[in-house]
Parts: sequence; C-alpha cells; structure tokens
Amino acid sequence: MESLINCAEEQQPSPVMTNSWSKQEAGRSEMPKCAGGFVLVHAGAGYHSESKAKEYKHVCKRACQRAVDQLRAGALAVEAVTAALVELEDSPFTNAGMGSNLNLSGEIECDASIMDGKSLHFGAVGAISGIKNPVLVANCLLTEAQKGKLSAGRIPPCFLVGRGAHDWAISHGIPPCPSEKMATKFSLSAYKRNKRKMEMAEKMDAGQNQEKKRRQSSENENGSGCLDTVGAVVVDSEGNVAAAVSSGGLAMKHPGRVGQAAHYGCGSWAENACNMNSYSAAVSTSGCGEHLIRTMLARECSAAMQSEDAHQALLEAMQNKFISSPFLASEDRVLGGVIVLRCCRCVEAQPTPNIQGAMVEFLWSHTTESMCVGYMSAQDSKAKTHISRLPPGTVPGKSLAIEGGVCQLMGIVD
Repeated sequence: MESLINCAEEQQPSPVMTNSWSKQEAGRSEMPKCAGGFVLVHAGAGYHSESKAKEYKHVCKRACQRAVDQLRAGALAVEAVTAALVELEDSPFTNAGMGSNLNLSGEIECDASIMDGKSLHFGAVGAISGIKNPVLVANCLLTEAQKGKLSAGRIPPCFLVGRGAHDWAISHGIPPCPSEKMATKFSLSAYKRNKRKMEMAEKMDAGQNQEKKRRQSSENENGSGCLDTVGAVVVDSEGNVAAAVSSGGLAMKHPGRVGQAAHYGCGSWAENACNMNSYSAAVSTSGCGEHLIRTMLARECSAAMQSEDAHQALLEAMQNKFISSPFLASEDRVLGGVIVLRCCRCVEAQPTPNIQGAMVEFLWSHTTESMCVGYMSAQDSKAKTHISRLPPGTVPGKSLAIEGGVCQLMGIVD
C-alpha cells in the first residue's frame, strides 16, 4: 500500500495482527503551505469480495475527495464529514441511503448520526424512511441544537425516529425520496432471496427443526457477510474533529429496529482536546449493531485514544471492551469494526514562529472478515484505499486485525 503524500509512511498490511507502531515524520523540504485537514472513511465491516473490491475502493476515494474539497474551501470538520457521508450514501454498493437493505416489510429504514468534537453536539435519526441522505437530517438536528432553545424554552431534539424524523426533515427543507426509488436491483434481489429462505424455513416442522431455524436466523443476522454501516472521521485545519456514520441496517430486520448508527456513543464519537484530554479523537463504527450498542464501542475507543500509544490502546480496547466484553459473554462471535483518528499540535521547534503543525494518527480495526477504508489529507493529490482482511486461518468474531499510519500536517499561522 502506498504511503500518504507529504505525510509519514503508513504501516504496510501484514498477514498477522500488527503490534508495532512507528512514527516516521515527513521531511521539512516537503512541508506544505497549508494544512487543510485529513479524512478517513470506511465502507463497512463485513466481507468484501474481490469481484467488487474495485467498486468499494472507488466509492471510498470519491468520499475522501468530497471531504477534502470541503476542507480546502475552508469548511469545518462537520461539513467535511457530512460531504463524505453523502457520497457513501449515494453509492448503490453500500448499505446506506440508496441501496440500503430492505426490512421484513420490504421497506427501507435508515439510521445515521454525526458528532461535532468542538461543540460536542450530536444529531441522529433512526428507522427513517423516504429520505435519500439520512446524514443530512442528523446534521440538521445538530445544527439546530447549536442555535439554542426553541420557543417557550423547549429543548431541541438531538435524536428523532420514524415518521417524526421524516416529517421534521421535510419541514427543515430536506427533500423526500420515495422508498422505491432508494431500492436497487441488488437490494431488491437480496430481499426476494432472503424472503424465499424465510418462507421455506417457516414450512419446516416444529421440534427438532426449531433449533436449526433459530441457528440459521442468527447466522443470517450476525454473519460477517453482512456489510453494515459506512462512516467517516475528519480533522480540519483548525484541529476540530468530527465523526459520522450511516446505515440501512440488517437485512430482513424487524420494522422499527434502530441499529448502532443512531445510538449515542455507539456509532460515532468525536471530542476536541481539552483540559481533560490531551488528544482530539474521532471514531466511526461498523458491524453488528447489537454488539456495538451493548459495548458503546465508539465512545470506548475514543477514551482509549488518550493513552500514549494509540495503536496498543486500540488493540486492547477491541480485545477487552469488545471481543471479551462481559456484555457479550453469551455471543459466539463478536462482529464489528472501527476507524479512529487522533491528533495533537506538534511541540517540536519549527523553522519560523508562524508555522505550526498537527500530528494525525489514524487506525482501523475489525473482527469481521474484511473492512474497506480510504484516507486522504488536503495535501494529497488523490485518496488511498485499502481492503483490510483478517489473517488466513483466523476465525471472524474471535480475532482482530489492526492497521494504520501517521500524517504530519503543517500550516501557516495567521
């Protein structure tokens, strides 16, 4: 895998779990004139076939480019991360927005959330139908909450679901999109195939076959072949971080089911550095929603980023707070993935006092068979993409992969 342009070398993909972490700084001769920012995106933790690898990588590249275009234009992290998610939602290859999984009733219900590390405001929608880009609603909720209280001192909502979320979106200028237009040939054929399987299962005799039916259902819902959420994390030129996530949810889910993509602390998390935190950190998750909800994995991983060694901290968080979590002790396999970035101002002396920098450390980890990621700094000419896979012979849900890199951003201080 190529290294970031004007940034530090990325760790090379390894056939075994990576435990080392190196920081090789870019030379001063390559120092850019403007920091701009950095974006890391994911197209789901699950299984990405080699035949579709090109499409998944391509949409990650486009999402990175959309975010970087915003950063170069001076946008803050929240605007940039929203732009990345819109691109991911619009792709027919991802399970978010267009092409989302259909539920038991043959309808599309989406979840999405976004968090601003500067204000710590959060916006989310759950089980929303008829909206092409759910992340726009989540972002609008966040923006409206930042304006303060409503008339008569009412507290503005940060999380809306179902019909109420849809109506609120329309009233705030977000256009509707009929559910049938959001379905794709792929999602419709998958729904018909899954429906036939369920009808056949229901015809099975009770008794000894009942346990088999439950086992098959569990495998379908929690199998690592499911591509769940898409997401992104961003740091802007001012050092603000933001995170977002969007999902169509599990295939054949019960109507009204809300996954981790909409839950606080489970799907996305972002916090700027403050007196309590030395590092700014942003996290976006993917995988089996119920597993991610019960462990609040996004917030756990963000908290872990305050340790000195980010790579080791994420490794321990994924192992102790997820795979071996007491909240998931009854699960045979724990399936999920995260993308993480953390950043801090460089403390080393610079050639001139009006130049300052930021060190960005970015990581991804997953217990599923694979995870597709893309990343790009505003200094780069194009995005880099990678499909991370578990080492051969390992069992999904019981082992993990972890990779990442570092990027030094330099900029002129006004």
